[in-house]
Amino acid sequence: MSYVLNSGAKIPNVGFGVWEAPQDETSKLVEIALQSGYRHIDTAKCYDNEKESADGIAKFLKENKEVSRKDVFYTSKIWLDEFGYEKAKKAVQKSVDAASSIEYIDLLLLHGPEPPANLRLGAYKALQEAVAEGKVKNIGVSNYAVHHLEELLNWPELKIKPAVNQVEINPWLQRDDIAQFCKKNNILIEAYSPLMRGERLDDPALVALAKKYNKSVAQVLVRWNLQKGFLPLPKSATASRIKSNIDVYDFELSEEDFESLGDINSYFVAGGNWDPTKWE
Repeated sequence: MSYVLNSGAKIPNVGFGVWEAPQDETSKLVEIALQSGYRHIDTAKCYDNEKESADGIAKFLKENKEVSRKDVFYTSKIWLDEFGYEKAKKAVQKSVDAASSIEYIDLLLLHGPEPPANLRLGAYKALQEAVAEGKVKNIGVSNYAVHHLEELLNWPELKIKPAVNQVEINPWLQRDDIAQFCKKNNILIEAYSPLMRGERLDDPALVALAKKYNKSVAQVLVRWNLQKGFLPLPKSATASRIKSNIDVYDFELSEEDFESLGDINSYFVAGGNWDPTKWE
């Protein structure tokens, strides 16, 4: 299953995140994910496992000839301290080099709206040039609020609209303003930490739905994101959970259950208060 980006490219509608995956385990975890049916791997410069993620894909493809490179989607992100045009140009090349075993990057994002504006816009200029040079297929942003997106869309040097905006989303952090703006502007929402880092998996309403549908709470959360039209990025270091988290295509939440889960007016940021959407 996939979505179509505003670039015309197809992107698998569930991705496997490797945040906090140790370097010596990442390649194997990526292989397990791909063997379990994932076709979308999401990493970042600051995760320190770009090369290992790419190498895991390369090894899987070598051992599974029926799957080609174009079937697997690889995403990475440029970290905040590499913003500014010149720095970002170098950062892009480093990420491209880290992914040399799979030849190219499918999607490259700015990891957040790091101020000042001239630096983040300069970094986006570098992303645009990477597409023109054929090093990267698609580009986008992460942790952008509406005002950050408006700034970018109104930027005179914009040549390539961001294909995605990757933000933290869950039923208790729905970010409806960002979601609606992105939908209006044909920018796909990718939802990171869709499982809330395990912090709210015992919510009574969530547990009740899992029991009702005979699914895990993680599967219910992934399914909720899909029915929202988002692209969830669940992560796990356990093989059974990696496989379970993508086993979400044989059920659908009823409209009533879908609408009742969570609270559109709440603001639950998992793992602390790091929320770059609040930045100037």
